[in-house]
Amino acid sequence: MLENFSIDQALPLSISALLVNLLLGAISSYVLSQHYVRFGKTNSNRTELANVFPILILTTVLIITVVKSSLALSLGLVGALSIVRFRTPIKEPEELGYLLIAIALGLGFGADQRLPTLIAAAAIMGILIVLRNAPGLRKSAKHNLYLNVEVPQAQQQDGVLEKIHGILSTYTRLIDMRRVDQRDGLLQATYFINCQDSKALIGLMDTLQATVPNIAISCIEQKGVLGS
Repeated sequence: MLENFSIDQALPLSISALLVNLLLGAISSYVLSQHYVRFGKTNSNRTELANVFPILILTTVLIITVVKSSLALSLGLVGALSIVRFRTPIKEPEELGYLLIAIALGLGFGADQRLPTLIAAAAIMGILIVLRNAPGLRKSAKHNLYLNVEVPQAQQQDGVLEKIHGILSTYTRLIDMRRVDQRDGLLQATYFINCQDSKALIGLMDTLQATVPNIAISCIEQKGVLGS
């Protein structure tokens, strides 16, 4: 039996199966692209990355279809990929996750595992939608903020920082003072805070402005800050 085996021997390819797999890959790439654009959380241009999914899925389908028919081609692919350097940076972990889903779809269709691949992909995207709309996750993602306040010298009455801290304690679930500066008559303080919802944040800002006249307030999301 071993006498008839050759590492160079390739199994015949089914063109019809390849076309079916490519069609399924094209459909699934469109669905995955729309899913990422609609439910993704990344700050970068999601449409730009979504346009890569069809290329990635269809190319993976073709590669797996070809190499699975020949051990020699499989070994050659390992050698070829070992000298390729992919230098495109992955900016956020979510981007890597969607790229892995695209590769998995290509691998599944290329290996003729159509039904398990479709079921698994539908389940994964469904779970992501549920997690994306989970109230607890949505609140924590939106309301971890850096709050910066500036108080001019004319309004720096005694205990102004204590008043600001007391107001923050009323409207937030977490307060962490990160920085305080006082120069040229201007008092600046930066806090990391967690608000329960947008209503609490609006109430916080209104109360600060009513308590400390001419105070300047700015907020920024945690993930929008360098180093966060």
